[in-house]
Amino acid sequence: MNFTNTVTINRPPAEVFAFLAELENLPRWNYALSETRKITTGPVGVGARYLQTRTLPARSEEALEVTAYEPDRLLAIRGPLGPFESEVSYVLTPAGGGTSLANTMDLRPTGAARLIAPLAGSRVKSAVATNLAALKQLLENG
Repeated sequence: MNFTNTVTINRPPAEVFAFLAELENLPRWNYALSETRKITTGPVGVGARYLQTRTLPARSEEALEVTAYEPDRLLAIRGPLGPFESEVSYVLTPAGGGTSLANTMDLRPTGAARLIAPLAGSRVKSAVATNLAALKQLLENG
């Protein structure tokens, strides 16, 4: 399952990227997560690894790795997200005084999720759009 959601955030790309690249912020705008923490030393960049605790659809711990890191332009991560193996990218482009953020999700179902993936696609895309709206609100309104 592959899809892209796009949102325009009334903040400069540098501010949006800085917030996204601090993956510990994920639980602040993704309602399915309770914690994300860095498990490697050094600055954020390609190869940085994180553990996050998911509460929905079921409680689980997931290991993520940064696979692309281009300040103010591109952030990509891979790892399991719930019942999916994933590759996720955030592409930022200037949009007036703000930022157009395109979030592309490439999700590959594992196990029993293979059976429901065709039915769940629109729900997952909608849930991601809800999270991006929360990110927009958080960055624009504090």
